[in-house]
Amino acid sequence: MSVAATFLGGAGGRLLPLGIPLRFSLAAAVYHVLAWLALAACAGDALSFGGGLGWPLAALHLFTLGVFGMTALGAAAQLLPVATRQSPVGERALKAIWWLYVPGVAAVALGMGGAQPALLAAGALAVGFALLAWGGLVARHLAGARGMPGVAAHAWVALASLWILLASALLLVAGWLGWPSPSRQLLLPMHLLFAPFGFMGMLALGLSYILVPMFALARPPRDAVQLGSCALLVAALCMAAGSLLAADASWLRALAWTCAVVGVLLHLQSMRRTLASGMRKELGRSFVLVKLAWAALVLALVLGGLAWAGADVPRLRAWIGLALLAWLLGFVMGILQRILPFLAALHAAAGRRRGPTASSLTHEGCLRAHFACHLAAFALLAIALAVDSAVLVRLAALAGLAGALAFAGFCLQLLRRLRRAAP
Repeated sequence: MSVAATFLGGAGGRLLPLGIPLRFSLAAAVYHVLAWLALAACAGDALSFGGGLGWPLAALHLFTLGVFGMTALGAAAQLLPVATRQSPVGERALKAIWWLYVPGVAAVALGMGGAQPALLAAGALAVGFALLAWGGLVARHLAGARGMPGVAAHAWVALASLWILLASALLLVAGWLGWPSPSRQLLLPMHLLFAPFGFMGMLALGLSYILVPMFALARPPRDAVQLGSCALLVAALCMAAGSLLAADASWLRALAWTCAVVGVLLHLQSMRRTLASGMRKELGRSFVLVKLAWAALVLALVLGGLAWAGADVPRLRAWIGLALLAWLLGFVMGILQRILPFLAALHAAAGRRRGPTASSLTHEGCLRAHFACHLAAFALLAIALAVDSAVLVRLAALAGLAGALAFAGFCLQLLRRLRRAAP
């Protein structure tokens, strides 16, 4: 049985009120706009940024916390009940988490951009408490999981990574406040490892085993494949973390990189087979974004291997960061433009013989504009890195901003059409 059949068959008992996933997605759309706006404002400093507080760091966290984190909180809250075959829990708690997380991210960004450690610390505490509460809800779901062991395993790894990245983030903030904390040379690499790869990465890979089969109308990959890929990636994370503590760890880094590459390729091969075997062959621009995101993930691993091997490549860390941003942002944007109309159509059809279709709730013009601007933004960022041009960084950010506004327009049109279709 396909995941789509499983989802639709138990939709009545597994759907949160639409307002909960929507509020997280709409907030992510707003922060998407603000992230590109912040990058446009600091384009002159972005290429020369070497660390510390400032608007380049704020722009990065508007993407990571504001777009990726916000999407993860809302998507996992809705999709994990499908994976674990349970009714959703924590409706009131999720609303409270949203009210804590949204202003917390804003305070973090303003504290970083304005070099105000006190405001940064206040925002970091709000974000930290929100993520801890969300992690408790997810752990409660996973403890009673009755299906999709591969998805559950990825979610457990993402949760464990969340604790590590939160601890490293709060200790880094403590250092900015002048309080005693462990070495920044250890904390920062640990944070950069477990934030994109451990938390967001494992969550994105795990939820793909629900989302890709659901939209392709296909069977999910075998549990053994999902668990094998997960085991390889866990080994890679553990060895990479261990290499940060060891004095001479070149062999450990090489082994970690090998496990990561094999685990990711195993995952991508399973996704390719799922798409090839699905009944729905034409998945549109949204899955072009997803496929480009997967290519960016492979590129990030290749560049990461060069960095760990000590290759002398100009701006190598910046190239890795750009590849990671292209991976996560492309995946998130591609999935959101499919899942939001899908969920809205399910809710609108409740109790009715015939409700609106997902396509009737989708504004294709907004998505076409977003697609073109998204690709233009990353192409311009890549050229800007290659030729060291702040002007091109600003043009890239403006293209990204135009795409983000188009995506926000898609969300607003979805709400308008949903209200019009309401019984």
